[in-house]
Amino acid sequence: METPENETFRDSIGTVTKEGKRAWVFPKKPSGKLYEYRKIVSYFLLVFFIASPFIKINGNQFLMFNILERRFNIFGFPFWPQDFHLFVISMIIGVIAITLFTVAFGRIFCGWICPQTIFMEMVFRRIEYWIDGDRGAQMRLDKQAWNSEKIRKRSLKWFIFLIISFVIANVFLAYLIGSDKVIQYITDGPFQHINTLISLLIFTAVFYFVFAWFREQVCIIACPYGRLQGVLLDTKSIVVAYDHKRGEAENGRKKFRKNEDRESLGHGDCIDCFQCVNVCPTGIDIRNGTQLECVNCTACIDECDHIMESINLPKGLIRYASEDEIAKKEKFKLTARMKGYFAVLFILIGILTGMLFLRNDVEARVLRLPGQLYEHKQGDIISNVFTYKLINKTSNNIEYINFKLRKYKGEIKLVSSKENIIVPQQGMAEGTLFIEIDKKDLKGDKNKLMIEVYSNDKLIETTTVNFLGPRSFN
Repeated sequence: METPENETFRDSIGTVTKEGKRAWVFPKKPSGKLYEYRKIVSYFLLVFFIASPFIKINGNQFLMFNILERRFNIFGFPFWPQDFHLFVISMIIGVIAITLFTVAFGRIFCGWICPQTIFMEMVFRRIEYWIDGDRGAQMRLDKQAWNSEKIRKRSLKWFIFLIISFVIANVFLAYLIGSDKVIQYITDGPFQHINTLISLLIFTAVFYFVFAWFREQVCIIACPYGRLQGVLLDTKSIVVAYDHKRGEAENGRKKFRKNEDRESLGHGDCIDCFQCVNVCPTGIDIRNGTQLECVNCTACIDECDHIMESINLPKGLIRYASEDEIAKKEKFKLTARMKGYFAVLFILIGILTGMLFLRNDVEARVLRLPGQLYEHKQGDIISNVFTYKLINKTSNNIEYINFKLRKYKGEIKLVSSKENIIVPQQGMAEGTLFIEIDKKDLKGDKNKLMIEVYSNDKLIETTTVNFLGPRSFN
């Protein structure tokens, strides 16, 4: 079947030319009701992103992802390597929540919450509008020869971008190694910590590259979340959609002419002004339907509503809607798939909540010293040597530690010159101990012992070990 000459099909992304080169996007400065809402949400999240590493709850950093030391703080709750299962469940809950949100409301996360979009559209792009001007001025400046005006504007913009990228890199580093360390390194002087300085400069270069040049390509090419749309979205998902029934009518779009009866001529409400395309930060035409590049930023909704208002036509030609609502006038309702995601999410949140309540503030681990057998001492006493490790997950020191055996009669002797064992806040204490038990109290060559850990005579943790003894031939 041959394709009609007057009909074209979209077979490439909007940011690539026919020659395969990068097509730079110069979006028009957005305005409108939804854009004002986005600004409020974005500025709140910007404060949240920047302040989170520096907020402390009970001495714990509000958010920290210290991969090197395998320590994580989520909303003030510290997670150690021993709590990795809790961290994994938290991440799975986050993924399912975003998946559920995508199934119901499309890629709204990208347009309203994603840090990449917020920094790009609400920080870097707004600086660009301030220095270079709106869409038309930016396009003229881009084609302009390198005269004094262009050099001045480009130098100023790139310098500000570099400073902001450096600030973001510092905040990012605070998430990774902790805000206290970052502040300490700044106080000590950057050249006292060369390795950290190099890492900081690498992060700065990456952020500068992303926001100054790569830009919307992150959402289109690099981010895997956009690819999920094809799997997760269906005709019942609410997305930023063009009402093709109303916009095209019987005879398609037509440029606006004053005092013309468009309805009697069979033309839709779309006047082919291309303002929805001009304002799009990823350079797409929303009238082609839901697309990979669409981040649901709603800029096209505001722009189209403004055009409709100016020509006395109803708003909502582009709006949040599902395909079924446009084609069949069906209202949004929860599908079986959404209910399934809700059920899984509810169960996982319940499991995580239960685990958090059962989680101890102190974790004890006692292990046999490798390569050591039992020792037969005077008086028919059997002795085993163990190593112990105590992890303090709280923001207070834990003092006056002692160990006791449960059920078995025996003695635990610590190999330590200190009378008072202290487990520092957010820290660890380790050492060696001997357990001595009378042979007659043992049952076979392997006995499972339960050890109680006390602090100031208060039970804080229990753990189990295997105690070896002589094999009985009775």
